[in-house]
Amino acid sequence: MAAVPPTPPVLDDADLDLVAALQVAPRAPLSALAEVLGSSASTVGRRLARLAEERLLRVIGQVEWPMLAEGNPMHIWVATAPGQAWEVARQLSELPEIPFVATTTGRADVYCSLHATRRDRARELLTTRIPSVPGVRSAHTELVLRATAKSDSWRLRRLDDAQVRALREVADPVEEPTAVTGFGDDELRAMELLRRDGRASAADVARGLGINRSTAYRLTQSLLQRGLVRPRVEIEPALLGHPLEVVIELHAAPGAIQEVADALARHPSARYVSIVAGTSSVIHHGVFRDEDGLAELLTRDLATLPGITACEVSVVLDVLRRYWIGRADGRLLGQDR
Repeated sequence: MAAVPPTPPVLDDADLDLVAALQVAPRAPLSALAEVLGSSASTVGRRLARLAEERLLRVIGQVEWPMLAEGNPMHIWVATAPGQAWEVARQLSELPEIPFVATTTGRADVYCSLHATRRDRARELLTTRIPSVPGVRSAHTELVLRATAKSDSWRLRRLDDAQVRALREVADPVEEPTAVTGFGDDELRAMELLRRDGRASAADVARGLGINRSTAYRLTQSLLQRGLVRPRVEIEPALLGHPLEVVIELHAAPGAIQEVADALARHPSARYVSIVAGTSSVIHHGVFRDEDGLAELLTRDLATLPGITACEVSVVLDVLRRYWIGRADGRLLGQDR
């Protein structure tokens, strides 16, 4: 008898409202979330706990790159032997230096990102480890120079302006990091706790590190306010009504690159926009409700931006890992690294 495919999870309107609120203020107290959503703290708490228990949602900490590794991330497109795309993606997802991996259509069969802790390890992965994965035929790499949008900035647009303002009042103030330096061992240990649980309190950090609560509070606030750790909601976009995910490589004239990247960072589809060194200039990782939304971006929104000479689109088929968290059937698995 053939295996019955798992029933895809479904979020109701109250779930979606809670996700939208957490995207604005990931560490907001339950009481503040409840007030904005017109509910009770106990109801919001139960709903949040259920989403976490069902492995649909997790609040994590997005960490600034220099706290994780020596260099910047890389985009990699992998061409595979016929029928080997999913197996290659699975093997790549087991590498701790690969935060994101998915099967795709377009220029390659597998798309992934690479962020190694050391530059020599990155070279080894690019020249030896990844090419030696059975089924890999070739790989093309682009180095990220600068990101103009990261995943913590993407929003599910369900709340009205008054709700958003109320949530921003209770959100942690965040500065744009200028130079990510001067952090010590305790901050790195606290960062690791917040990376795994973006809602961890000072008491949680104190217990986890074996330090007093006042020190834990100081460490936590320093990381959050300096923008070194940015709490964000981790949930599959398809559960939020955005099942179409793409990676677009844009070619632009040198004088237009920054303008194109900034404009795409403001686009409602943007989950990750980066300026890169390679054959392309800007890479836009976006999510859409349907094909019409993607068509609007390609035929209208991009048409208004000067300097774009060409673009290539890779459509994401199956995400196996996102920000070091495994995925299966829309649910979150274990977090590595």
